[in-house]
Amino acid sequence: MITAVPTPLSGQVVLITGAARRIGAAIARAYHAAGATVAVHCRHSATDAAALVGGMNDARPQSAAVFRGDLADPALWQSLPEAVIRTFGRLDNLVNNASTFYPTPVGDITPAQFDDLVGTNLRAPLFLAQAAAPELRRRQGLILNIVDIHGLRPLARHAVYSAAKAALVMLTRSLARELGPEIRVNAIAPGPVLWPEHGMDEEMRRGIIARTALKRAGTPEDVAKAALFFATDAPYVTGQVLAIDGGRLAGGEQR
Repeated sequence: MITAVPTPLSGQVVLITGAARRIGAAIARAYHAAGATVAVHCRHSATDAAALVGGMNDARPQSAAVFRGDLADPALWQSLPEAVIRTFGRLDNLVNNASTFYPTPVGDITPAQFDDLVGTNLRAPLFLAQAAAPELRRRQGLILNIVDIHGLRPLARHAVYSAAKAALVMLTRSLARELGPEIRVNAIAPGPVLWPEHGMDEEMRRGIIARTALKRAGTPEDVAKAALFFATDAPYVTGQVLAIDGGRLAGGEQR
């Protein structure tokens, strides 16, 4: 006897920014497995995005598509949600996942770095949410912002990134008040679930893990499960920030 796989998001459409790789791709797979149609946004990772979408469409035809564009371009904030609605007929969930991350030690911070980090981590999520809001109101939808535990407690040598993510936390709470009751707005703050792409030495990794309560690293799938919770099992939750960090915020200094 074959047991049917639950598909609580069947009929819904989700737009995930920066979804070609890493945490964004894990969230895309989780939403798709739950029955959603997935709009995979990317900027440069077109090959990865095409492979991700190809696998989804092999499993369920016409259930995913790639939408490419640079979130630094203000024109994209309005055109991206419109393109998703034009392609799939609706939009139920917006996941603001795209992000830039790199150190900006005080004394060396440039205006270009500030504009880049604040632009991707705060400005684009705000204006995408604003553009998508009319459709999300019609669908009783969800906005989910991927923040960072370092938006709750700063990371050394990352002042601009930490400040931008902190602002995104406050934006989450502000939008929850302003867009309710039709739209729920929540955030996930990942901790050590994925190491930076530019690399990190093993000693530093061990030190970070040692400062978690669970004494182990997480995975992108841990974040994806939390994203799925907000989309499927949290109808009375809004304005909240859920840390997926193995208890690191409770475990000591953030360095």
